[in-house]
Amino acid sequence: MKKQKYEEQEACDRYDYLAAAFCGGMAGLIDILFVGAPGKSALGTFSDQAADAAVKKFASLTGWRPRSGKEDSVASAIGFLERNFSVNYDQRYSADVGNGFFMSTKNHHFKSLSHAPDPVGLFFSILDQFMHTASFVDHGQLIRIDTSDQESPLKGGNVLAKIFCGFCNWLGHIASDVAGSSGGRGNGLRGTGVPVPFMELFQFCDFGSLQVDKDRQTLAVVMTRVFQEGYDARFAGAMAVPVLLEELLIRAFWVFRRHYQKGYAWKECLPSTKHADLRLMLLVGNSVLCFFDLADATVRSGFGTNMVVFFLHLNIVAWARLILLVLKELAIRLGPKVCKALEQFWQELLTSVKTEGERRQLEAFYARMAAFDRNLDAMYRAYVAEIEQEYEACHQEIAAALTGPQDQRLAHSVALARRKGVQENKIIHSVEELDKLLGK
Repeated sequence: MKKQKYEEQEACDRYDYLAAAFCGGMAGLIDILFVGAPGKSALGTFSDQAADAAVKKFASLTGWRPRSGKEDSVASAIGFLERNFSVNYDQRYSADVGNGFFMSTKNHHFKSLSHAPDPVGLFFSILDQFMHTASFVDHGQLIRIDTSDQESPLKGGNVLAKIFCGFCNWLGHIASDVAGSSGGRGNGLRGTGVPVPFMELFQFCDFGSLQVDKDRQTLAVVMTRVFQEGYDARFAGAMAVPVLLEELLIRAFWVFRRHYQKGYAWKECLPSTKHADLRLMLLVGNSVLCFFDLADATVRSGFGTNMVVFFLHLNIVAWARLILLVLKELAIRLGPKVCKALEQFWQELLTSVKTEGERRQLEAFYARMAAFDRNLDAMYRAYVAEIEQEYEACHQEIAAALTGPQDQRLAHSVALARRKGVQENKIIHSVEELDKLLGK
């Protein structure tokens, strides 16, 4: 008898729950034994090395050509990126911001919103580059510093070109900081990286009274201290390993059981969010992982007597994944009901209007809002297409400037400089001008 089509709402049985809990428990033990805290993590060492390799690769793609003996030096690669992707918001000390608040090399990547490797950081980076400011957070307050005395890092002859340049500056500067600064890595230390995405928002949480040994501090201060101990984006890579392993094991169990035990075709065993039983197994597995993680952090912090130690051992990636799964499940289960309730509300609003003229006015307003939304979407798509076209043109100029005959490379290099808004008297037009500049 042919197997009926898979029912999306098929319920989990005890074996599904046991397998999900087992996978979550295994991932929890890996998190406890191999992730731990920054500076005491076997997987953390691996993620640091991976970050170093990524930085050197990015630097090579953007023109890094180290001298003999420095090919494997991450400090040299970082130094190259720092010079070529300089920004106006890279203040490091309290004196750099007029002693308005305390800041040092250990926390300036955390306090500077533009150093965040997420949409918040991109927004403030573009804003700061255009407005000639630097945006910081201290004790829950947003602080803007005037940097108009510095040369603008933006290049380009129009707004779109400047936005693209600002994005490239942000991306390149993040790459120069993700594995620490050149000075911090030059002496063999780990250096200070960039925050875990969205972790910088904790600085606005200047409330609470958390125990840190004999002191009590707000959540914002505690999270700043946690970052200073090495809890950065590199360590997030280590924290992601048990989360990925747990999800892969659960999905593999779900696929093989559906195919070999229940007899479904392979095409009906693709693990996707439309299957309610798989979503529930992932929720159970992530919950068990987070339970192990919470228990470990609680014990190591002396049952909450040192909240810095507690957060250092807390796997923020696992908790973020659990929250995302819960929200997604709520959206799937309650989303249709919410849409139906809104539709009923709209219909009741229309029927409650007393006159036909009022009803037509409401319907016209609704139509105008829908048209405005469509126009806004069209403008956004056109903007993205223009940015992609500008990027493709610049990419072709860069490729042409690096390959081919020397005279053609020089011509493309000059064209690229003009496209980026470089002043004509600062462009090198010939080999003779280059030799003159170098004193040959």
